Amino acid sequence: MEVVRLDDARAFLAQAEPLLLADEARHNLILGIAGNVRDGLYEDFRLWLVRDGGEVAGAALRTQPYNLILARPRSPEALDTLAEAVAGEKLPGVVGAEPDVHEFAELWTRRTGAPAQTNMRQGVYALQEVEPPPTAAGSARVATEEDRELAVHWWIAFAEEALHEGGPGRERAEEMIDYRLSSRNSGILLWEDRGQPVSIAGWGGATPNGIRIGPVYTPLELRGRGYATALTAELSQHLLDGRLFGGGRRFCFLYTDLANPTANAIYERIGYRRVAESAEIVFA
Repeated sequence: MEVVRLDDARAFLAQAEPLLLADEARHNLILGIAGNVRDGLYEDFRLWLVRDGGEVAGAALRTQPYNLILARPRSPEALDTLAEAVAGEKLPGVVGAEPDVHEFAELWTRRTGAPAQTNMRQGVYALQEVEPPPTAAGSARVATEEDRELAVHWWIAFAEEALHEGGPGRERAEEMIDYRLSSRNSGILLWEDRGQPVSIAGWGGATPNGIRIGPVYTPLELRGRGYATALTAELSQHLLDGRLFGGGRRFCFLYTDLANPTANAIYERIGYRRVAESAEIVFA
């Protein structure tokens, strides 16, 4: 069993496909980010594959300065081999589905002495058919360059509220918004009520058969009116139908904070089903 480092995301995806597509929903994050690396969104990245004979038995990637993203390994030996190969990195943390992510964290602590702490647990959801929600006032429209400043502001506000370690900072938020506004593979949808934007939802990170929705954000003073539910349902339907992403998708994916039962219940009401639990583990 050996680990190889790749510098070509296209080759990484081609070789890791049998492992990752065995459970596409579970692996939607690593598939989507690898696709973003391939498309040039990230310049500083690391790609690892664990090979057992002719089979890919493990995979991971990292875009600087963010956490390692872990795929489900085929065996404990593959996970151990990967942890050994990555040990030269200075990792802030790791993200992956449970229980694999906790097992990696234990291996990492054993090798480095860095204490590990679970920062956030998330539900990984997939949808194949939208169940229409109750009608909300207003309608959806695609965001444009004129919405850039509002989108950056809400992106940062979402991260500060929902991500336990805070947001990406304004500069990185601007880069992410600019990418979404200019890319053919991702974008932003707004919900407007009486001509005013009241909720935002992003989409991107395409996989071979699906695409990820997020973040979804409504300012605190505008919540409780069904805006985010209606927006997420409409965005999901557009993506399934191919009205925002050529060819349509079989699945839509999204992540929820498991500590927020209200959000989880909302997404389940419009047809999302939990397929895995994920965790972000940070290293001191």
